[in-house]
Amino acid sequence: MKIAVVGATGMVGSRVVKEAARRGHDLIAVFRKERPAALPPGVTGVEGDANDPDHMSRLFSGTDAIVAATRPAPGREYAVATTTTALLDAAATARTRILIVGGAAPLQIPGRLDRLVIDSPEYVPEAIRTIAAASVAQWESCRAHPANWVYLSPPAILEPGRRTGKYRRGTTTLITSADGSSRISVEDLAAAVLDELENPRETKHFTVGY
Repeated sequence: MKIAVVGATGMVGSRVVKEAARRGHDLIAVFRKERPAALPPGVTGVEGDANDPDHMSRLFSGTDAIVAATRPAPGREYAVATTTTALLDAAATARTRILIVGGAAPLQIPGRLDRLVIDSPEYVPEAIRTIAAASVAQWESCRAHPANWVYLSPPAILEPGRRTGKYRRGTTTLITSADGSSRISVEDLAAAVLDELENPRETKHFTVGY
């Protein structure tokens, strides 16, 4: 597949690029300002502004899939939904399916399906509430858009770790382990991204976790 990864230098995007290259895909790594110091063989680095749908649609032309793994700078959380809409516009113009790596906040709480993760101080302490609220707005912007999209919500804790290639997949409810924790390594999240691109399912919103 020919895959464009937007936010290719970030924590998630860089792992998606590595995982896709590992599987032999043809990659376009889109970055905003800082060109990646090193890219895997077969990966083309391209500068692009996620907020410029005309430019991005040209970059997306001829691709089989797009991964949006952008993350706002601190203080710019309010821009998440706008940036996502611009990428959805570009994907629609290019007629390419786009996978948005979003946040856990729009998921339902296990055992309390009337509440979302954003409503739980256990999962969303005050320190991250702004970016969590932004991911809810991001999810709503996807729901309102006619592009061919799928939204991936990570678990409550997403951090660098080891690639195992093993994870559980769910739909709209947060995945927790027996001890109540909700986590996955970024490396295994990247594996889940590529699994979805290679074998798309009908679900528009899904989550993963251990």
